[in-house]
Amino acid sequence: MNTFINLGINERWAKKLSDQSVTEPTPIQQEAIPLLLDGNDVIAQAKTGTGKTFAFLLPMLEKIDTEKSFIQALIVTPTRELALQITNELQQLTKEEDLNVLAVYGGQDVDQQIKRLNQHIHIVVGTPGRLLDHIRRGTVDLTDVTTLILDEADQMLHIGFLDEVESIIRETPFTRQTALFSATMPKEVRQLAKRYMREPRSIQVQSKEMTVEKISQYVIETTDRRKQQALCQTIDEAQPFLGIIFCRTKRRVSKLCDEMKAKGYNIDELHGDLSQAKRERVMKRFRDCELHLLAATDVAARGLDVEGVTHVFNYDIPQDVESYVHRIGRTGRAGEEGAAYTFAALKDKDLLNALEKGLGRKLERKEVELGDLPVVKNSRSSSKKNHRRK
Repeated sequence: MNTFINLGINERWAKKLSDQSVTEPTPIQQEAIPLLLDGNDVIAQAKTGTGKTFAFLLPMLEKIDTEKSFIQALIVTPTRELALQITNELQQLTKEEDLNVLAVYGGQDVDQQIKRLNQHIHIVVGTPGRLLDHIRRGTVDLTDVTTLILDEADQMLHIGFLDEVESIIRETPFTRQTALFSATMPKEVRQLAKRYMREPRSIQVQSKEMTVEKISQYVIETTDRRKQQALCQTIDEAQPFLGIIFCRTKRRVSKLCDEMKAKGYNIDELHGDLSQAKRERVMKRFRDCELHLLAATDVAARGLDVEGVTHVFNYDIPQDVESYVHRIGRTGRAGEEGAAYTFAALKDKDLLNALEKGLGRKLERKEVELGDLPVVKNSRSSSKKNHRRK
């Protein structure tokens, strides 16, 4: 059996992984870890859910010298949520270690971040905007960085962070080791790699992921006018333990969330217009199963990895296959089964056809019985499996 020790990982880190019930490396870890330990620059095409975080964290930790008091590793991510998620993974691994990690992202108190940055930080995990802000203030010094990770590079460029990412890279030494992880490899990502990486080794994990194969996928054909009713009826029938509802815009997320709360559903929203404190509160409630439905935009949920998500609902049909695969990949984690429902109105016909063509399969249609009146829920007793009223 392949193990992390066989890949070259120290027994200390392997034991910490084992304590988290992580014992067998995933394909991306098997390929990336030896290359990174050997000092190669690496371009890895892999989606969320393939184990890519440990694929770059473990080789990075092997190279950190805790006796040195400067920033040695930098991880750049597109969203605050992903920065926090990676930071949490790092903190779990480095418990009882004399190693300091700091997440740097917008919405936090800048003075508090500056105070922490003065406390001998070894690894910084951050979003491009806030990192660049600290660089311009002179509060982040990247001149001694030996490892640079660009995580979800395609999403960073999609959001419009290309200039910021390049400015950050130029602050690090030419001798650094660089690893770029991306779900897709558009032209802009390849050009970025060509400009800033040295003879990178390429890895590609097939997009036919185990997580997606274990997800039951359905299309519910409806009309715009009856879409919300169809969603509520589907949720009532499916009884999700934890469910994520994807909408195309922040405004649609807020509107749907307000209307479903009024119907008695235990739901909250996640999007970029919320304060960071509010976003963190919402995510904590969702992770703790105090909240059973989360309405979110694609960007807000990028990299979101919550144990126990049983259902994904595409209230608005995604714009492309990559977005679809990313959305439904929020369920069916760690070999568990999941279900995904996509609601399609007549105007979505072309998008649905393109989606099925890209997937190479026709998604199963599922009918929902709708009455003449909107669904209004009765109060139920509180329990973790009750997704409606608190």
